[in-house]
Amino acid sequence: MDLLLDRCLAAGARLAQPGEFTLRAYLNNKIDLIQAESVAAIIEASTHEAARCAINSLQGHFSSRIEELVSLLIKLRMLIEATLDFPEDEIDNLQTLHINEKLVQICALLEQIFLAARQGNLLQEGIRIVLTGAPNVGKSSLLNQLVQEEAAIVTEIPGTTRDTIQRTISLAGMPIHIIDTAGLRETQDVVEQKGIERTYAAIRDANMVLRLIDSSQPQPDEHNPVQHAIPAGKPQITVFNKIDLVSENPRTEDQEGNSAIYLSAKTGAGIELLRSKILQIAGWQFNQAGEGVFMARQRHLEALSQAKRHLENAQRFTEGKYQLELLAEELRLAQNVLSSITGQFTADDLLGEIFSHFCIGK
Repeated sequence: MDLLLDRCLAAGARLAQPGEFTLRAYLNNKIDLIQAESVAAIIEASTHEAARCAINSLQGHFSSRIEELVSLLIKLRMLIEATLDFPEDEIDNLQTLHINEKLVQICALLEQIFLAARQGNLLQEGIRIVLTGAPNVGKSSLLNQLVQEEAAIVTEIPGTTRDTIQRTISLAGMPIHIIDTAGLRETQDVVEQKGIERTYAAIRDANMVLRLIDSSQPQPDEHNPVQHAIPAGKPQITVFNKIDLVSENPRTEDQEGNSAIYLSAKTGAGIELLRSKILQIAGWQFNQAGEGVFMARQRHLEALSQAKRHLENAQRFTEGKYQLELLAEELRLAQNVLSSITGQFTADDLLGEIFSHFCIGK
């Protein structure tokens, strides 16, 4: 095959660029941009549910919902533009056309699509969870318990873990990327210091932090460096580990927006409580076989969020005296943002960014 390929190249053929075949299908209107991205999503899927979700998008489920939304926007814009063309009939038209009711209907449909897309995004990309805490609180033991394998070395010696260790598991079909880190403490060991630097970097990039505390030891005070390493607003769960040493039962405590789980990474008691809490904080709602869920990337969520803001602005221009020019402009911007999802209104540089991540020739 290599000899044949070399001969073809010598005769003037060339290797396909990343995503070239899918790009050609998109440019020739065989598929839209969402379906094109679904090809890569199927290849990248790390769970069966994620693959089914990507297939839903490839079959056009996501696209049809966006097209339905855009169609409603176009009809509403048409009514408003017609009213602008005949200002003498403005008041009667606005009362009989039910502009506000139609706008509320569009906003409700957008919210449904956004929730389904967010679930699809979680299913496709998962979340990054960092295990952090002082040395010897049981981070590596918890990692091993969650992944059900000896992924990290566990000893009684503080500072055993000096580099980040990452494993991926599936919880209710959602990929969870778990990262074990070096314990945070003051140290003169150069190698351990490098590991601690990576711990801080992992915490910054994480979607969620599991802060481990040894239940058998005195509790850290408010000036504890571990807590200060977690950025404000970062979702976190405080895990009180080693309850087997103090004869406590596994339980969950939620106080003032903070979640705490009491468990034993050694015996496995309370691990299911932790798994459930992770899914709850992540916002995952399990749907058998991905029914009604479609693949969505971060750019899709950002576009839907922008469209939502434009529609909220539009609603404000219907309060009291209608401001038709501003209302029409917000609806136009919302339509353009939604059309960028399917590729009907897309800058060329965005296409280059999307298809550059494809496998060669796909």
